[in-house]
Amino acid sequence: MSKRDDLIVKYVADLKDKCGVTADMDLLTKVTIGCGPSIYNKDASTVSGSDEKELATVKNNFLIKKLGLKDSADLDKGIDAIMEKYGRSNRNKYRAVVYYLLTKHFKKESIYK
Repeated sequence: MSKRDDLIVKYVADLKDKCGVTADMDLLTKVTIGCGPSIYNKDASTVSGSDEKELATVKNNFLIKKLGLKDSADLDKGIDAIMEKYGRSNRNKYRAVVYYLLTKHFKKESIYK
């Protein structure tokens, strides 16, 4: 297996164990590929749920630029809901998992088709 495949296995386990979600493997793979090389960098591969600057980056670079959503309070509520679902006390929130959950939350799976 490739390094990316190994990471996807970790992401599937996180989705199941920490979020209670059964992964759509095709979508998860495409979201992971969309994250690019950041998934291999220890710091960039995770999202800090308590860092406002980090959450603003997720909102601007992923929700607005990638998914094409309009800036609104709903985006912040969506991010907050995902952080809650993933578990605020969970220190390692993988970026690919957060993006996957946000894609599902906002029903934007078509972006990855």
